[in-house]
Amino acid sequence: MNTHRWDTSISTFQWFIFLLANSVALPIVIGNVFQLSIEEVSTLMQRTFFVVGISSFIQGWLGHRYPIADGPAGSWVSVFVILADVAIQQGQSMRETLQILEGGLLISGLLLFILGITGLIHRLLFLFTPLVTGSFLLILAIQLSGVFLEGMMGIQGESARPDYEIAMVSFLVFFLVIFLSIKGKGWFKSYAVLIGILFGWLLYTFLGKHSASLPSTSALVKLPEIFVWGVPQLNAGIIITSTLFTFILISNTIAAVTAVNQVVSESGVIQKQTLNRGSWIGGISHFISSLFSTIGVVPLPVSAGFIQLTKQKRILPFLIASLALSSIAIIPAIVHFLAMLPGPVASAALLASFVQMIGIAFQSILREKLDQRRLTILGITFLIGIGLMFLPPTVYQEMPSLLQYVFSNGLLVGTMIVILLEQLWKE
Repeated sequence: MNTHRWDTSISTFQWFIFLLANSVALPIVIGNVFQLSIEEVSTLMQRTFFVVGISSFIQGWLGHRYPIADGPAGSWVSVFVILADVAIQQGQSMRETLQILEGGLLISGLLLFILGITGLIHRLLFLFTPLVTGSFLLILAIQLSGVFLEGMMGIQGESARPDYEIAMVSFLVFFLVIFLSIKGKGWFKSYAVLIGILFGWLLYTFLGKHSASLPSTSALVKLPEIFVWGVPQLNAGIIITSTLFTFILISNTIAAVTAVNQVVSESGVIQKQTLNRGSWIGGISHFISSLFSTIGVVPLPVSAGFIQLTKQKRILPFLIASLALSSIAIIPAIVHFLAMLPGPVASAALLASFVQMIGIAFQSILREKLDQRRLTILGITFLIGIGLMFLPPTVYQEMPSLLQYVFSNGLLVGTMIVILLEQLWKE
């Protein structure tokens, strides 16, 4: 019994660290993009912890009911970054842009809720073939790999130079997690991510590479504020963009559930109700994200890589960890401490989990024979979807705002291409 409790406690702590690591990096990215102050980034992190914990818990309890960490969506981050660029080019207020993004979260949340509660999400399932799911996972991993590599090298801003000491620590963590997950035995294999993060944090501190100090507060408990960016706003561009983007969110949910199902379940069969519940709860998560002014929160497909690394398949430790994250979010002193988790170390541990996710993406693609038709679809999808990520922002400046939102997002375009080609080009 004691051994079982000890295992549950350690598993809970490791899930907590994984949830935390997924929640730390992207608010910092958004803070830099929207030129937020240190205090604003700190409170954004607090709200993100709270929303991630609540969303992960209700998904695991009432939604898809798998141990899938929710977290700030890398796909939503791309929309935030694109709208920030548009605002700078057109001389718009950053605050107003953030209010428009709150409105976009509400639109996507409403569509997800309707699709899930009516059961229509399952009728769209035919669009998300193994080729579509695998392509989505690969493009997502490639898109976020750049974000995480920048974080691992200590790069902040376009003109910043890498910090080679930070890069050394980050890559040590990355390869340590990979090594322990493959060669480790027993406890070392199961807790590879946790060991890697703790090792990296200690080494980071030893080298004197401390994060910028965050503002302290005398309050023992502080509840997250609502609509910090202001009342949500809507315009035609964000309505159309959010409607199209809902297909990305559906792809994300299906990819996350499918990937974790492959790792956790022996049957490999996903029940109709699982995706319906996951969709309408995902809609509620988006409402909560808008209410608390955070990046949109979604089930993270990389959870499958984490489970494969650690063999943590039980739901109970995950639920406890989710509640713990949302609970500590109201205690400023703890948030202050956790926010000191070095971004480069968190990025390295997450990138290690993406190695497994890429493997799952290839497994999905190879589930059916790669004939000439499927190879051609893959080639077109990757060349255009990934190619768009390398174009300079100036390419899109002359386009209307709506087209800037769409065409500068390689993940959105790539996913739309593979879905359309799969349906229009029949065998």
